[in-house]
Amino acid sequence: MTAGPHTPFPILPLKGEGTGGVAAMNAPVKPPFDARAIRAHFPILARSVNNKQLVYLDSAASAQKPNAVIDAMAQAMRTSYANVHRGIHALANETTQAYEAARAKAQRLINAPAPEAIVFTKGGTQAINIVANGIDVREGDEIIVSVMEHHSNIVPWHFLRERKGATLKWLDIDDDGRLDPAALDALITPRTKIIALTHCSNVLGVGADKTLIDIAQARGVPVLLDGCQAVVHARIDVQALGVDYYAFTGHKLYGPTGIGVLYGKPERLAALRPFEGGGEMIDVVERERITYNDPPHRFEAGTPPILEAIGLGAAIDWLSAQDRAAIAAHEASLRDAAMDRLRGLNWVMLHGSAREKAAIVAFSVQGAHPHDVAQLLDQQGVAIRAGHHCAQPLMQRLGVTATARASFGLYNTLDEIDAFIEALEKARKLLS
Repeated sequence: MTAGPHTPFPILPLKGEGTGGVAAMNAPVKPPFDARAIRAHFPILARSVNNKQLVYLDSAASAQKPNAVIDAMAQAMRTSYANVHRGIHALANETTQAYEAARAKAQRLINAPAPEAIVFTKGGTQAINIVANGIDVREGDEIIVSVMEHHSNIVPWHFLRERKGATLKWLDIDDDGRLDPAALDALITPRTKIIALTHCSNVLGVGADKTLIDIAQARGVPVLLDGCQAVVHARIDVQALGVDYYAFTGHKLYGPTGIGVLYGKPERLAALRPFEGGGEMIDVVERERITYNDPPHRFEAGTPPILEAIGLGAAIDWLSAQDRAAIAAHEASLRDAAMDRLRGLNWVMLHGSAREKAAIVAFSVQGAHPHDVAQLLDQQGVAIRAGHHCAQPLMQRLGVTATARASFGLYNTLDEIDAFIEALEKARKLLS
């Protein structure tokens, strides 16, 4: 199964997870997904805000953490912590094993070909910067990005425009937020160095699909996907996608902050220049020369985010134990319920209406600034995001300076959609 046009988030079976055969018959049966039951795994969801039960609808900014992640990190600090890779004592060996086990879990999460294709970073932003700083860009080379990119996938390329004389070329969207394959094909020239696109916009909930990747590869151009939002909502198979680089972050994936992942095809990583210098990323250091370690360690200078990697591994374990297809269906029901209710309010404008979008809903309230809307909802215990969402070129394309955004995680319920709409209606009365 591969992604087709306008289906960027297929739930892809990983190797050994097909619909039949011995592997499928012997696979452990996962419990049915129950959002109400799953909430018990997230202690923060039991709290109140402004004397109201918390309704957390800001998971696209950062998701809450299950006990499995909290406990794994605390346990590592309590019982088995040391620096990794360079020690020979028991604690160093145990911590190194846990750190490298987390790398293998990230590999399996996105079906990378080998653990060595996984670079740990401090987040999705650093992952993209590693690629931007590692490729050979010269004056006149072209970099294609879309108008709906997060600033993390814009600013590093602007650095190359400022410092190397590269040219940024912009791929537009249609009114539903989709990217046009024909428009991408028309932008590619012999000077195109790389194409950097979101796999799921943090505002519109849609992004690049396999069709665009195939077009780029047919023209011999590498593709980087920003998967920070996509990896949360669907099972990603980087080999099926054929993408050259894939970046995502841990804190949106129910894991800790301070940890991210850069996937690269082995030949691509081997060709990248190191981004940072220091310990671990070197092979030999002498007075007159230096040689570098092999990937992925070449890109992990200094003491890495050890505890954060262990926490990410725990998040991946916890999420993998759930029924991802059932979660996707649940999140789709939340998205549809929210959009249907918002469409019934003639003073609300929705931004992005593609049917296949992820559980992210951006909207504007007539005559009200998004910050005022968010503040009034917060007074009722409902947490949403307001602002330009680090996507100013997209705001310009939409003709607004900011939007409000409700984003849903696996722990949200239809009752919370009702609470959100009720709070929004109360806010509207106060604002009118």
